[in-house]
Amino acid sequence: MALPILRRDHRPGRNAARSGSAPATRPGRSPWAEFTELHDQMGRLLEEAFGPIGAGGVFGSGWLPAADVEETGDAYVVEVELPGVQREDVSVEFGGGELAVTGEVKERERVGFLRKRTRPVGRFDFRVALPAEVQEEQVTASLTDGVLTVRVPKAEHARQRRIPISS
Repeated sequence: MALPILRRDHRPGRNAARSGSAPATRPGRSPWAEFTELHDQMGRLLEEAFGPIGAGGVFGSGWLPAADVEETGDAYVVEVELPGVQREDVSVEFGGGELAVTGEVKERERVGFLRKRTRPVGRFDFRVALPAEVQEEQVTASLTDGVLTVRVPKAEHARQRRIPISS
């Protein structure tokens, strides 16, 4: 997709109305870059005021924790970062090919005035679809050092196996 080009008439007297004001954009900078910067600044302002947008606070059902999903030869391993979360505040469910990790990071009581917040609090919700060829009854989960590790073993017929090559 082609982007619009900012054209300016460089003939004398043509941009007289703008001569006393600041240019619309900085020299060598796209006007779209300024829109993107404004969008980012507004997003940060709203997040500071109301919490994470689209993933928590007033605008969503919960924030989305950082996670890795790794496929090994015999299982899917999901690691979800949940610093400060207690085991009793996390729920892990697997059904219909979907792994759901939900819970809550509880607000701790503060003594002073909170000047800035970058760590999310409140409900969180992480979901990932995995292939149906897994052993649902053997799913395990452990929470160590703020990382929840969920191991979802593959069904025997879905596991990778090495095929010997004959001559």
